Amino acid sequence: MMLRKNTYYKLLVSFSILCLLFISCNSHFTPKPKGYFKIDLPQHAYQRFDEPSFPYSFEYPVYAEVSKEADTTGNNPYWININFKDFNGRIYLSYKSINGRSVYKVKTDKGYRDSMVVNNFENLREESYKMTYKHTIKASGIVDSFFTSEAGSGVYFYVAGEAATSKQFYVSDSSKHFLRGALYFDASPNEDSLSAVSNFLESDIRHMLKTLKWK
Repeated sequence: MMLRKNTYYKLLVSFSILCLLFISCNSHFTPKPKGYFKIDLPQHAYQRFDEPSFPYSFEYPVYAEVSKEADTTGNNPYWININFKDFNGRIYLSYKSINGRSVYKVKTDKGYRDSMVVNNFENLREESYKMTYKHTIKASGIVDSFFTSEAGSGVYFYVAGEAATSKQFYVSDSSKHFLRGALYFDASPNEDSLSAVSNFLESDIRHMLKTLKWK
């Protein structure tokens, strides 16, 4: 009698363990969504960049600082950066005058040499596309959008995915002035974590292009 009772308990325990294993194996585990630190975004407000010697002016955010791009050659005196220190972001602005001259590094059998090239609108536009689409290695997609403004017309590029840049653009009057810009962050590319700031700064870029004036 005692043997049968022990056997019964052993079977009951074994059955219970099997039931627990079956339930755990068939339960649906829902992982907790990955979160990011909340970033406090300021109110959009603007000030004017209008240096007397520069061939352009525009409005930029009060929470940004303008710095001049290092130019050891002296060929690009009107290249500047709009720095967003609170967001570890920066808009690089490069200006070229149409029919002006630019120096490029050209690869030869003996290494690289400087080559002087006369700027024209078609070449500058093509260069802008090349500079943007070189990010296709990391980008999941690139969409270009044509726009017009008082300064002329241009193209705005949306770069999706894990590329180092998310927004690029160029604007020109097609006869004298050509301005190109690109937004970069000093952080490892992560579309999910940077999207809020990137979208916030897009409004500032749009405002800058809307208020851009040539001199």
